Amino acid sequence: MSKIEKNLFPLYEFAVNRAGVGIHAVDHAGRTVIYNDKMKAIEGLELEEVGDRSILELFNFDQEESTLLKVLQSGVKQLNVKQTYWNRKGHEITTINDTYPVFQEDELVGAVEIARDVTALERFVLHPLRKNSDPVTFNQIVAASDEMKTVISTARKASGAKLPVLLIGESGTGKDLLAESIHNELSPANGPFYTLHCHQSDAALIDRLDEDLNMDEPFTLFCERIDLLSISLQQNLFTFLKNSAQAGRQFIASIGDDPVELIAKGRLLKDLYYLFASFTIRISPLRKRKEDIISFVTKYFAQRKERFGTSLTGITKEVEERFRRYDWPGNMRELEFLLDEIASLATTETVITYEMLPLHFRLKSDGLGDTPTQAVDFIVNPDKELMPLDRYLKEAEEYYLQKAMKLHDDNITKTATALGMSRQNLQYRLRKLKNGR
Repeated sequence: MSKIEKNLFPLYEFAVNRAGVGIHAVDHAGRTVIYNDKMKAIEGLELEEVGDRSILELFNFDQEESTLLKVLQSGVKQLNVKQTYWNRKGHEITTINDTYPVFQEDELVGAVEIARDVTALERFVLHPLRKNSDPVTFNQIVAASDEMKTVISTARKASGAKLPVLLIGESGTGKDLLAESIHNELSPANGPFYTLHCHQSDAALIDRLDEDLNMDEPFTLFCERIDLLSISLQQNLFTFLKNSAQAGRQFIASIGDDPVELIAKGRLLKDLYYLFASFTIRISPLRKRKEDIISFVTKYFAQRKERFGTSLTGITKEVEERFRRYDWPGNMRELEFLLDEIASLATTETVITYEMLPLHFRLKSDGLGDTPTQAVDFIVNPDKELMPLDRYLKEAEEYYLQKAMKLHDDNITKTATALGMSRQNLQYRLRKLKNGR
């Protein structure tokens, strides 16, 4: 590095960290080399947590692969790409990204991503039925399963007791809806409902509560995912809540995992847990209460029909079977996003058929069996009984085609070109695999 470059480096560093967009740069191996302050705020991570880890270690991408990885693989820039994913702390993030390959003397040496955070906007846009309807109440929460009926019953008791409440559940299980329902069940009414999104790493987050809340009136404060705060910020939150506790103030918090395990791992402050533990309500993931799926779908279309006059009223038996077999890692939120995606493209259809399902979901649901097929399944193991050759070849072909489709963004033409076959041949093979189940 020249003397001029050394003198300029502090200026570059200052500019990158003051930028109003997130900047994440990786080298040719996918290891992080730049991770600015805005990106840390968006993703709720600290630089020491990112280190030189590969981005595959940091994030769990749901329906889409990492745009940084795609650009590293292809050397082609990707602009205006919307991405929803979950970071290592379990927080859901939505960004719009511009990602560029970086070349040095015609050799690809890395990639740079510029991200605009639209998480808050997405939460508004993707929940139109809720945002434009009456306040959320227990009657609006789907509770066909015994587990959810118990959750609603306990939450009603919590509203009557007016004690702090702790909600435990995975991302997308509806903890925010339950918190609002508890608030709206309070009698007398409890003033405004505030949400503190605790995924931020901003050191001044808790200090601003005094400014943001009207401390002269009763209110409900929902602290979403307190386990994502640093321990020092959890201590600040505990002090604030303890000093603010008085009649007419309802405090609700949520966490994403078992509190005992979180405390043991040093991710949850014991005092903060005890403050909220008067009423502890666990919300099971959707995969453990699949009887709620069809009830949710039915209610979704009834609400959408009433508000927008759409013609969709239900799903076919084939789609219902796939919905029941799928594990829904994003829980109710993932199901709602899927229905939003389908409904936005529907015209005169009255029921959702298999062909109307997005390709990314078809591939995931088609690939389901008693045990998901993985690459390791195609390694010959002398200690295991060999499967018949026809079945082996069929499963290997299915696995390979699914991976190839995912690699090329579910684009039939690009995948066929990469595999050296015609578009019609690839479509025929995918259709044959589907019908052969």
